[in-house]
Amino acid sequence: MEILSNMSGSVWKINVNIGDQVNKNDTVVILESMKMEIPVESSFEGEVEAILVNEGDFVNEDDVIIKLK
Repeated sequence: MEILSNMSGSVWKINVNIGDQVNKNDTVVILESMKMEIPVESSFEGEVEAILVNEGDFVNEDDVIIKLK
Protein backbone atom coordinates (compact mmCIF):
# COMPACT_ATOMS: atom_id res chain seq x y z
CA MET A 1 0.00 0.00 0.00
CA GLU A 2 1.29 3.42 -0.91
CA ILE A 3 0.60 6.81 0.62
CA LEU A 4 0.71 9.59 -1.97
CA SER A 5 1.38 13.29 -1.64
CA ASN A 6 -1.91 15.18 -1.87
CA MET A 7 -0.26 18.28 -3.40
CA SER A 8 3.07 19.74 -4.46
CA GLY A 9 5.19 21.18 -1.68
CA SER A 10 8.14 20.70 0.63
CA VAL A 11 8.23 17.94 3.23
CA TRP A 12 8.13 19.92 6.46
CA LYS A 13 7.84 17.07 8.98
CA ILE A 14 7.70 13.27 8.91
CA ASN A 15 5.54 11.94 11.75
CA VAL A 16 6.31 8.22 11.42
CA ASN A 17 9.29 5.88 11.48
CA ILE A 18 9.90 2.55 9.78
CA GLY A 19 8.11 -0.14 11.78
CA ASP A 20 5.43 2.19 13.17
CA GLN A 21 1.82 1.03 13.03
CA VAL A 22 -0.38 3.49 11.12
CA ASN A 23 -4.16 3.71 11.34
CA LYS A 24 -6.50 5.11 8.73
CA ASN A 25 -6.59 8.94 8.85
CA ASP A 26 -3.32 9.23 10.84
CA THR A 27 -1.20 12.20 9.74
CA VAL A 28 2.04 10.67 8.45
CA VAL A 29 3.69 13.70 6.83
CA ILE A 30 3.17 17.45 6.91
CA LEU A 31 3.85 19.36 3.70
CA GLU A 32 4.55 23.08 3.48
CA SER A 33 3.28 25.07 0.53
CA MET A 34 2.87 28.84 0.31
CA LYS A 35 3.57 29.10 4.08
CA MET A 36 0.69 26.73 4.87
CA GLU A 37 1.06 23.37 6.60
CA ILE A 38 -0.84 20.60 4.79
CA PRO A 39 -1.26 17.20 6.53
CA VAL A 40 -0.96 14.00 4.50
CA GLU A 41 -3.15 11.32 6.05
CA SER A 42 -3.01 7.59 5.54
CA SER A 43 -5.89 6.00 3.65
CA PHE A 44 -4.91 2.57 5.00
CA GLU A 45 -3.93 0.71 8.14
CA GLY A 46 -0.56 -1.00 8.19
CA GLU A 47 3.08 -0.96 9.23
CA VAL A 48 5.49 1.59 7.76
CA GLU A 49 7.77 -0.38 5.43
CA ALA A 50 9.60 2.50 3.71
CA ILE A 51 9.80 6.28 3.90
CA LEU A 52 10.69 7.55 0.43
CA VAL A 53 11.23 11.23 1.29
CA ASN A 54 13.31 13.28 3.70
CA GLU A 55 12.40 16.46 5.51
CA GLY A 56 13.14 19.36 3.16
CA ASP A 57 12.50 17.35 -0.04
CA PHE A 58 10.16 18.78 -2.67
CA VAL A 59 7.36 16.45 -3.78
CA ASN A 60 4.80 16.68 -6.54
CA GLU A 61 1.13 15.77 -6.27
CA ASP A 62 0.64 11.98 -6.33
CA ASP A 63 4.31 11.15 -5.58
CA VAL A 64 4.64 8.04 -3.41
CA ILE A 65 6.01 9.18 -0.07
CA ILE A 66 5.45 6.20 2.24
CA LYS A 67 4.92 2.47 1.71
CA LEU A 68 2.97 0.33 4.16
CA LYS A 69 2.88 -3.44 4.50
